[in-house]
This record gives sequence, structure tokens and C-alpha cells, in this order.
Amino acid sequence: MADTDQRVAIVGCGIIGRTHADTIAARPDATVTALVDSDPEARAALAARLKEAGHPEPQVYDDLPGALSGSDVTLVAICTPSGTHAALAEQALDEKKHVVIEKPLDVDLIRARRLGAAADRAANHGAVTSVISQHRFDAGSAQVKQAIDAGRFGQLTSAVATVAWWRSDEYYASAGWRGTWAQDGGGALMNQGVHTVDLLLWFMGRPVSIYAQAIRAAHQAIEVEDTVVATIAFENGAVGTLHATTAAFPGGRTRVSVHGTEGGAELEDDLLTRFNADGSKDDQSVDAGPPGGHKAQYDDILGAIAKGEQPGITVHHAIDALATVKAVYIASTLQRPVKFVDVLEGRYDDIDVSRGIGFPPG
Repeated sequence: MADTDQRVAIVGCGIIGRTHADTIAARPDATVTALVDSDPEARAALAARLKEAGHPEPQVYDDLPGALSGSDVTLVAICTPSGTHAALAEQALDEKKHVVIEKPLDVDLIRARRLGAAADRAANHGAVTSVISQHRFDAGSAQVKQAIDAGRFGQLTSAVATVAWWRSDEYYASAGWRGTWAQDGGGALMNQGVHTVDLLLWFMGRPVSIYAQAIRAAHQAIEVEDTVVATIAFENGAVGTLHATTAAFPGGRTRVSVHGTEGGAELEDDLLTRFNADGSKDDQSVDAGPPGGHKAQYDDILGAIAKGEQPGITVHHAIDALATVKAVYIASTLQRPVKFVDVLEGRYDDIDVSRGIGFPPG
């Protein structure tokens, strides 16, 4: 390993931890040197997975403080349940480590704001903090964003984003944190839909106001919503609809479309399926390539570390996405539109959003 290579601790050795470990193990400029999980079986399984693939066997730890004091890691990847993200990230930043956080940033805006301040302070000392939003690196998404920034769609008028998935009762029962407010932070929108929220904001800009209805349509054993629909007014004057569900058997597609006076585009399951621009009625979409996935975002993160720069996706981008999700839940709870800036700045921090998740009428 070269002196400039990153020595990575994976915190959380479940499904998403394996994704991060596999992504890092495939790189020439980073190595997984530590695994952290309170479950000995989980960390042992991931250690064995890396060893079987021909990689050095990492050290294993029960908790992050143990890894930070007992190894020479330089980058920490947070892959634990959502409600633990910010606290763990702060621990790593306090030790002057680079940090990558799996989506969402956290489930609590107060913790998220505190982490944003910690990340800013750490950046002054050269530390990089990023949150996984890998679909910004998909070739189709990048093409749409470039067209928007160049004005090729004319005046943006509307957008539609939908995540129509299915999650069984067994899925929610498979881990005690799933479907809970404390650790999952929400349901179909916070867990499954937050990447789509991030893309919507990337394309359309910041929201101004949000109105929403969230329900439990098919999964009565969980605390959170499994279906939500929201309408959003954006600063650029456009409007949009946002829909997320885990009650769409047997599971549908994820779609994002943007529309303007000179063109528009549609993405379906991370691929570009329609592209019209510059006033042309002809579909100009081409095969832009496969989704970039975690690899593309790690290219950005590790490149930023090597250059002494900040990454393309920062904690503050993730705070905006989290505030949008929270605004949806707050609007459903209050049964009226809420201003995005009021949510972002904490004016609704004392609202119990669990009261806003109802059952279907009937």
C-alpha cells in the first residue's frame, strides 16, 4: 500500500457495508483495514468475504472508538442504521478522519445541522466529508443536469418523481430498526426515496413550499409510512410531484422526469429514456452508459482527498435532501403546506411527525 492510499474502516457490516467494502476492495488507492460492528458474526462474515477475494484480512472492532484508537485508518465509511449516522461521523471527524456517510445523512435535522458545522470545521483542516448520493454520477443524470444548467430545456415548468417499490412484511421484520422512527427515520420516502429526492433537488433547485399526504397503506406493523405523495413549489417557479411507496406489489420502477418550454427528459431506473432539448421534437436520447453506482462516487471522494479539495456532494447537499423529506412528513402532520426554509432552519423541530402518518380512508 502506498503512503497516499486511504486506509478505510467500514462501520456497519450489513448489506450496505458489504457494498462499500466491495467497492473499496476493487480500488488501487484504498484498502479496507478495519471492520466495526457490534455483531461478531456480521464482521467476521465480511472479513472472510474480503479474505476470500484475495484482500488483506482487516482488523475487527466492536465499536468505532476502538477502531480509531487501535488502527491507523484515514477514512471512515458509516454504513449503520440511519439514526446513528451523524453521531458516528462526528466521532470520526473529531479524530481528523475523512468520512463517507451512507444515505440518508441522518434522520434528525438537529444532529444533521450539528454535523454540517463539524464538517465545515474539519474541511478547514483538510478533511473530506461526503454523503452517498451515487445517482448524481449516473451518466444519464449528468446529461440531464448539464442540459438544465445550459438552458437547453428552456424555462423549467414541472417535474415528476416516483419510487414505486414493494417491501414485504418479512423485509421490515428482518432488522429491528427497519420501519421505526428512531432508527429508520421514516419509511418509503426516507429510506427508499431519499436518492430520488436528491436528484429532484439537483435538477430543480431548492423547494419553497411543500404539501403532502403520508399513509400506511399495506404494512400495519411498522411505525412509518409506506406510501406518500407530495406537491412541491420550487424557487425557480416550477412545480413538482413526489411519490414514494413500498406498497406497490410486485415492485415497479423509479422514474424522474423534468419538463420545460424547450424540452425535457425522463430517467427510468437510473437510465435516460427520453431527451428533448433546444426546441426539438426529436428524441435525442442515446445510451449514456450504465449507472455510476458507489464506484463513481468513490472516484469523486478519493479524487477530492488526493487533490486537497472538497467532494462533489457535501453534507450540506444531504441536509437539503433530509429537510425536504422532513418537510413532507411535517406537511402531512399539519395537513397544510409548509415552507422549506422554516423546516431547514428548525422552526418545526418540535413537531411529532409520527402523528401525520395515517391509514387509508375507508
